[in-house]
Amino acid sequence: MHAKSDSEVTMSVEQSTPPRSPRRPLYYVQSPSNHDVEKMSYGSSPMGSPGHPNAYYHCSPIHHSRESSTSRFSASFKNPRNSNNHLSWKRLHRPNPDEDSDADDLNDAAPSPGHNVRLYLCFLLLFFAFFTLFSLILWGASKSYKPHVVVKNIKFESFNIQAGVDNSGVPTDMLSLNSTVRIHYRNPGTFFGVHVTSTPLELHYYQLKVASGQIKKFYQARKTHRTISTVVLGSQVALYGTMSVLDVRGNHEKVAVPLNLTFVVRSRAYILGKLVKSKFYRRVRCSVTLRGSNLGKHSNLTDFCVYL
Repeated sequence: MHAKSDSEVTMSVEQSTPPRSPRRPLYYVQSPSNHDVEKMSYGSSPMGSPGHPNAYYHCSPIHHSRESSTSRFSASFKNPRNSNNHLSWKRLHRPNPDEDSDADDLNDAAPSPGHNVRLYLCFLLLFFAFFTLFSLILWGASKSYKPHVVVKNIKFESFNIQAGVDNSGVPTDMLSLNSTVRIHYRNPGTFFGVHVTSTPLELHYYQLKVASGQIKKFYQARKTHRTISTVVLGSQVALYGTMSVLDVRGNHEKVAVPLNLTFVVRSRAYILGKLVKSKFYRRVRCSVTLRGSNLGKHSNLTDFCVYL
């Protein structure tokens, strides 16, 4: 038995070893990112040498599929123009013409602030116009219901002339007079009451005022009436010779003094609160004759008065 040489041993080992499968090709995956290009070479590392047992793991198809899918996903995300995701994104963000038309219709239907202001102004103008028209109608209707004022009679209670001295110390005749005037007042208004006042009732002997009185303010309801009694007095009125021809000391029954009774009755109606008011003025002038024979008696003045 002879010893085998090294060459024989090598040849025998190569013959006994089964032929290996051809080496699989290596893949290089390149990702288009903003960073530096990374090259993945599985054959350049020591782990990927033909004799290393993990070579098939690094170059296996499963690992390659994972790396390639990841690279494709990153590439599609970074470059959406070349992928289907970009088209889907465009579809999501593409304006819908139906929605735009609905929005335009809503915008057209919604009133603008200027339109609301114009409507408000028109409403105010119409309201004031109708209110003014209604107020004018009420005011015009009230004018046909003028209050009725009638002086019924006058009664002279006393009449006296005596010598005296005025405030400045001048001696003259002094007149004292006491009388009562009765006035009938009626409000024919059907929808308003009136507040009544008057100017002083005055008795004049020509231009000389010899007595005066005042009607108290009162309220007269609609379609009602009343009789007013007012006292008209004159006390120590200086005559200064105007009645010197009269001598009442002898016979009072022969005294006849012409007088004039004048006053103005003012009536104010609040038809619609204080917004619509109607005023009525009644000027009265009566011719009165003071007779000594009628002292203490009522003198009828119904036919001796003028109403303006």
